[in-house]
Amino acid sequence: MYRALRLWLELRRAIRRRWQADARALVQIDETEAYYAAQRLAARARADGLTGDFLHWTKVAAEVARVSSRANMNLASVQAIVDKEL
Repeated sequence: MYRALRLWLELRRAIRRRWQADARALVQIDETEAYYAAQRLAARARADGLTGDFLHWTKVAAEVARVSSRANMNLASVQAIVDKEL
């Protein structure tokens, strides 16, 4: 039981490190547009029916919002991105 719990925690930590690394990569590329880039990737995954990728990129967008004070986050722009991808 302990081993199963430890393996599950390690898996969750690996998943978290992956979306944190993707968020940092997007911020390094273009900090002001990183949030929109993550939302665009999430919308594309949603349109393609890739639920796992959709959840990943929404977490990346949330992490970008958390770590970057310069990221643009306008709801109207996000809605336009989603409309374009769908």
